[in-house]
Amino acid sequence: MKKTYLSMPELAFIAGTRAALGAGAALILSDRLGREQKKSIGWTLFLVGVATTVPILAIAIGRRRG
Repeated sequence: MKKTYLSMPELAFIAGTRAALGAGAALILSDRLGREQKKSIGWTLFLVGVATTVPILAIAIGRRRG
């Protein structure tokens, strides 16, 4: 089994980006805000979450030990 070791700040970064991705998806699917406002905020959060996945993967893959 391969293990990946991450520091607490890296783990917090991963959690924060997952939260942004989830919040963006929730806003896109919700009915509480106006359509345009919801789309703008939701897509921004969603794309930030997606865009930050690349550095997270690079960190995780670079730290793999097996």
